[in-house]
Amino acid sequence: MDTTLIESTPQAGPIAGPGSVRDASDFRNMPEEYQQLATRLMLVHTEGELTGADDYTQIFYNIAPNAFEKQVCCERAAEEVLHYRLSAEVLGEIGVDTSSMLGQHFLERPYYPNELVRGVKNWMERGIFSFIGEAVVLEHLLEFAESSYKPFADIFVKQIISDEHTHVAHGYRIIKEACETEEGRAGAQQALDRLWPHLLDLFGRSDSQRSRLYLKWGLRKTGNEALRAQFVRKTVPRLAAMGLHVPDGAANRAFV
Repeated sequence: MDTTLIESTPQAGPIAGPGSVRDASDFRNMPEEYQQLATRLMLVHTEGELTGADDYTQIFYNIAPNAFEKQVCCERAAEEVLHYRLSAEVLGEIGVDTSSMLGQHFLERPYYPNELVRGVKNWMERGIFSFIGEAVVLEHLLEFAESSYKPFADIFVKQIISDEHTHVAHGYRIIKEACETEEGRAGAQQALDRLWPHLLDLFGRSDSQRSRLYLKWGLRKTGNEALRAQFVRKTVPRLAAMGLHVPDGAANRAFV
């Protein structure tokens, strides 16, 4: 399938409701624009799960402070690989083979760049990334759970969202424990100050045409900017409860 984005003007409401495209047969009967957009969205997610496993084993494992944290990194990596397999199966049903991803170096993967994770400098930044960065991921997964393509939505409801809550909780624990001391809180604040603008950028451009098309076809229900604002409303009170504050949300952003 040619996955070049088809440009069109989004309509007022979604054309396909949650779970309305029931299986691969329904998928093949959908308009070409839907097929291209859904395929790309699923490829981005599938690649991201595999890259997440690499992050845990290649980055976080190597800076973990003790054997317990190294073990937890391996457990989280195994879950990411399982998520890749679940997503790859859904794509396989519509004739898209993702096995080539398994042999790719992370820098060769085109859909899900992870410069942010590769730049994590210490265990405190690793905690902020999992607590806040994986919470960004979770916001998107909650959207996918109501996707118009039912086989894709089902894997989030049955498995992936539950696991991702665990990933976020792992980061939360790291930061909460750190904030029990003045020194630890200072380290957590420093990590948050550096990473916060990059984490907000993970939601994508506010004026993204592709995001509007995802909404049009019911592949997502919330646009990038609204999802970012929703995330900030949820996250700021959790940080404040630990004595942390977020920096200027417009400063040092790559795009808004």
